[in-house]
Order: sequence, then structure tokens, then C-alpha cells
Amino acid sequence: MSRIGKKPIIIPEGVKVEFLNDRRIKIIGKKGALEKAIHPGIEVKIEEGKIYVSRRSESKFYRALHGLSRSLIEGMVKGVSEGFEKTLEIEGVGYRAATEGAKLVLQIGYSQPIKVDPPENIEFEVEKQKIIKVKGIDKQEVGEVAAKIRQYRKPNPYKGKGIRYSGEIVKRKVGKTGAK
Repeated sequence: MSRIGKKPIIIPEGVKVEFLNDRRIKIIGKKGALEKAIHPGIEVKIEEGKIYVSRRSESKFYRALHGLSRSLIEGMVKGVSEGFEKTLEIEGVGYRAATEGAKLVLQIGYSQPIKVDPPENIEFEVEKQKIIKVKGIDKQEVGEVAAKIRQYRKPNPYKGKGIRYSGEIVKRKVGKTGAK
């Protein structure tokens, strides 16, 4: 049995779980609501404030799907109760970020500032013009938006300038040595 899949998911206070008729699960919490389709080979039950996920077959495909489904449901529960956050750091002289209403405005060495519109359920927060926080209830969407922002100016391996994840280590390369 899957080590991840067999662990129950504890439903926190204030979170409501609903099963919709077309094999979908809807989780509602104080931060919002998320909905996801469940594969027909996976069974989901609620007993005594916990969600249990099980599989119908022992084939390799269903064993993999068992742990995945449990992790996705756990992420949904955590997202609607606590939310997710990714932190990005900007490094470089003259590089900075700001918010303009809900939009994120990046000045990262291009001739024009880059304006990023947040998708639904995503919000941006900027601290000290160098730290960007991407917040939301859907773990996958928060990660995708953070990755798209990082793509505008990846960290340079020679000078270290660019946008990086908080705690990301950029391996620095040695530049050319002058001819003698």
C-alpha cells in the first residue's frame, strides 16, 4: 500500500468538503473554494473529520495515482485554510519591483517596466522593492505564476543579477581572464 496514500487527511476547523455528482470534490474554506476531478479508480471517503483515499486496483498505475490523489487533496485542504506563498528575490543595481493596484511592476534592466496582471485568486506583495511574495490558494497556480515572473530575468551565472527564488543558490562562473 502507498505510504503517502494510506495516511488520512485531517480536516481543519472551518473547512467543508463536498462531493459533487460527477466524481468531483469541492473543498471550501475561509480563503476560498477549490474543485478537482477524482479519477474513477480512486475512492475518497470522509469519516470522523478525516479524509481517506483508497484505490480499487493494485496495478502500478493505480498505486501511483493513489499517492498523487491524496497529495492533491491535502494541498487543496491546506490552500483553502492557510494558503500558499512563494517568495522571489530581485538582485541587481537598479532592479526593483512595486505594486500598482493589483498589478506587479518590474524594473529589471529593460527599456520599459514589465507589468504583470495577477490571475484570479493570486495576489502580489512587495517588500523593500527587492522581495516579491506570490500568494494564493492553489499550490500549482502559485508555483506557475512565480516561475513566469522568474522567467523575465533569470539569475545571471556571472554576476548573479536577476530574479531568483528565496533560498535559491546560483552557481557562479568565473569570467574570462584578460590576455597577457
